[in-house]
Amino acid sequence: MHILPQLRKLERKYRDWLVVVGVHSSKFPNEKETGNLRNAVLRYGIEHPVVNDHEFILWQEYGVRAWPTLMFVDPQGKIVGKHEGEFELAKFDALISDMGAEFRSLGLLNETPLPYQLEAAKAEARPLSFPGKIEVDAGRLFIADSGHNRVLVTNLEGEVQTIIGSGEPGNSDGAFDSAMLNHPQGMAVDGNRLYIADAENHTIRLADLDAGALTTIAGTGEQALFRHEGGLATEFPLNSPYDLAFQNGTLYVAMAGFHQLWELDLPSGQIGPYAGDGIENILDGPRMEARLAQPYGLTASGGMIYFADSETSAVRAVPGIDVDTELAMVETLIGDGLFDFGDRDGAFGDAILQHVQATAVMDDVLYIADSYNHKIKAMDLENRVVETVAGSGDSGATDGGALEAAFNEPAGLACADRQIYVADTNSHAIRVIDLDTEQVSTLELTGLPGNPE
Repeated sequence: MHILPQLRKLERKYRDWLVVVGVHSSKFPNEKETGNLRNAVLRYGIEHPVVNDHEFILWQEYGVRAWPTLMFVDPQGKIVGKHEGEFELAKFDALISDMGAEFRSLGLLNETPLPYQLEAAKAEARPLSFPGKIEVDAGRLFIADSGHNRVLVTNLEGEVQTIIGSGEPGNSDGAFDSAMLNHPQGMAVDGNRLYIADAENHTIRLADLDAGALTTIAGTGEQALFRHEGGLATEFPLNSPYDLAFQNGTLYVAMAGFHQLWELDLPSGQIGPYAGDGIENILDGPRMEARLAQPYGLTASGGMIYFADSETSAVRAVPGIDVDTELAMVETLIGDGLFDFGDRDGAFGDAILQHVQATAVMDDVLYIADSYNHKIKAMDLENRVVETVAGSGDSGATDGGALEAAFNEPAGLACADRQIYVADTNSHAIRVIDLDTEQVSTLELTGLPGNPE
C-alpha cells in the first residue's frame, strides 16, 4: 500500500511503454476474496491490472520473500531485476528511464500503450466513497470521505454543514471549496480546529472551521523513504500518517509507514517519534524500544494512548506525554504476532482479532473495529475481556439487531451518548449502533450537492 503513490507516478510518466501488473498474495483470509480485493483496488485508485494470487502460486514461482517485492521483466519476458521493500522514486525513475532507452535502441520496445477499462468511475455517484475514519465532537460528525478526497462535517442526524476539500485529489491549501486533499483518513478535534491525517499526501492538515480555510502544519507533501528523527514539522517528510489523537496540546500520529507513533507539539511545531523503533513487529517494552506494525487507529483517553496495530491484529497502549515518559511502556492488550489472527472473543490473553483498524473510548470501554472480521467489539479494560457488540461476521450492509447486522471492513469509530458511529468503509456508509436498543441503522446524509434530499 505504501509504495502505491510512488508507483503511480512512474506508471503515468512512462505509460506508453511501462506495463505494471500487481500480484496480490494475501496475508489475511479476508484479503483472499476477490470481491474484497476489487474494493481495495477501487479504494486506493489503482490503475493497473491486479492478479489475485490467493494460493501463493506466483509468489513461489518468482521466489518472492517479502511484501512488497518488485520484479522487472524485459520486453522478451525475461526477469532482469528484483527489488524488495519500498524504493526511492528518483533512483527508480532513472533506472526505468535507462531501461527504456536501452530496449528502444535494440528495437525491442513496443511503445503502443495498452488500453485499460477502469472501474473507479462507477463509484462517483455515491454520497460517500470508502469513508475511512470518523470523529464526533459537540454534536458534530466529521467524516473522512476518503474516496472523494474530502471531509464532511454533519450534525448527528446526517445533515451536511461543511465540505472540506474540492473533491479533486491533490495537495493545496486555501479555502475549503478549492483546497485539495488526497485520501484523507484520521482526524482529531480541538474546538473549531480540525486536524486531518492526509494519508496519500503524507501531511497533516489543519481545517479552521471558523475561517473556512485549510493549511498544512506537518509534512512536505513527499513520502519519507527512510526513518528520521523529525524536527520542524513543515520541513520533514512523513510516511502514511493514518490517524490522529489530540490531548493537552499534543497531537499524536499513527505513522503507519514508519511503524511508529509520532507526536506533534502544536505550540512549537516540532514533530518526532513517540513510540516504536521503526522495525515492523510486535514487541512490548520502553516506548522507544518497542516494535509496532502499521498502526492505523488512535484514541487518547485518561492519559493513555490506545492504538490499533493492524498488521499484528493487535490492540496496544502506551502512556501519553503527560506521564513520566522515561518510564512509559508499550503494552499489548490483545495480539501475539505478525501471523497470528482470527476471530475469538474472551479474555485478552485468549482473544484473536483480524486486522483491527480503529479504536474509540466511551464509558471506560474501548471499542474496536475488528475490520477483517466485519465486527465491532468492546474491550472491558478493567476485567480484561473482549466481546462482540455488533456484526454477524458476514460482510454486507444489513441493518437490524446488533449481532445480526452486517458490516463490510469497518475502519473508523467514534462514540457519543451511547451511540457508536461506524465508518463502514466497503459499504460506503456511516452506520450507527445504539447500545441501549442493540440496533444498527444506516445514517442518511442530506444536504450534499447533487444528492436527493
